[in-house]
Amino acid sequence: MAARNILIGGGTGFIGKNLGELLMSNGYNVMNVARMPGTSNISWSTLEHSGLPNRTCAVVNCAGQQFMDFTKSWTPGFKQNVQNSRVYTTKALAKAINESKDKPKVFIVVTGVGAYEPSDSNKYDESSPTTGIDFFSRLVVEWEKAANVEPPVRLVIIRSGAVLGRWGGMIKNMFLPFYFGVGGRIGSGKQYLPWIHIDDLTRLIHFAIENESVQGILNGVAPQVITNEEFTKSFAKALGRPAFFPVPETILDFLLNPERAMIMTKGQHVIPKRVLDYGFKYRYGDIDEACREFAHLCPKQHPLK
Repeated sequence: MAARNILIGGGTGFIGKNLGELLMSNGYNVMNVARMPGTSNISWSTLEHSGLPNRTCAVVNCAGQQFMDFTKSWTPGFKQNVQNSRVYTTKALAKAINESKDKPKVFIVVTGVGAYEPSDSNKYDESSPTTGIDFFSRLVVEWEKAANVEPPVRLVIIRSGAVLGRWGGMIKNMFLPFYFGVGGRIGSGKQYLPWIHIDDLTRLIHFAIENESVQGILNGVAPQVITNEEFTKSFAKALGRPAFFPVPETILDFLLNPERAMIMTKGQHVIPKRVLDYGFKYRYGDIDEACREFAHLCPKQHPLK
């Protein structure tokens, strides 16, 4: 019987929890590396001292300080935490894999489309260069460099767009304003918004674990390219609410710091060329369908319960 153990870095976060549920429903045993103790958690220091749990067939890193946590000021210390929580966790997992006698088949790291420079005119696929000009593209370059594993371990890097789902990320932050009819586009609304539904991101990770031909960089975005304004209209329509309150770019720059606000005020036109070439089938390839799925104040069941 082949090993069915999977280790998830950051398994208690939004992506990690959803991924753990999906993998367990497909017969895998899931262990999380997390800061908090728990029945199926190990700590980062345990990983460093004891290495990978036995018979681990795949390692996935979804760890990282949430940089859109608006309760935290964009200080040098917080920026360092955003960086370290991604780079050091990836390095720690890569080191544990390289030192393991019984190596996993695959190491998957979920990074971001921030790798690509924001632009109104450039179109990016997985072969596009990363420039490392702004904070986020520099971060992604260093983050991906940390995923240094030796063959025969397959390395898959998924550059995720904004992950859309009711219980986390962008939707969790903006649900109530939109629900009460005070949502609106950000700035001009013309900036691109690379996006993916949480179900498709976790299914893509599962797909990459099970398909031995999959390796290298994948753009974890839906094939439909949209702007912030198109998303705003779609989400408001799914909720049956107006969305007439645009948020001026200057206000976000003031509240969040321009360096962080650019995640919302600037965008990239990103295409999942290699994902489609591998034959992955999206469940939510259309933003209207995706919005209908998570536009409920009280869904019947919290998916993580």
